[in-house]
Amino acid sequence: MKRLIAAILVALTGATGCSSGHYYSIRGDALYLYLQKPEAHSVYFAYSLDDFNLHPARESATGTWEVRLPANKEFRYFYIADGELFIPSCRFTEPDDFGTRNCIFIPKM
Repeated sequence: MKRLIAAILVALTGATGCSSGHYYSIRGDALYLYLQKPEAHSVYFAYSLDDFNLHPARESATGTWEVRLPANKEFRYFYIADGELFIPSCRFTEPDDFGTRNCIFIPKM
């Protein structure tokens, strides 16, 4: 049902995915999330599959931060960049319990 609702929202809004500064790729069974934030000194990633524990993102030489996850499960997520909550422009979002939003990754969408 969640996937059907998400597909309807995409059709109604014309959304095509994450912004150019936030994108993903799938290789095999791995999901790679990328966040272009070259001015950041540290970026952490938190997601719902492990109760939003913080995980350090890996920085490339170009200032793109990368996180690798399983590609077969739906989850909610956000970033902490330089100690501040950062919610990128995402294809799917939902309100959280703290007055902001979480991004949602939906496999096969």
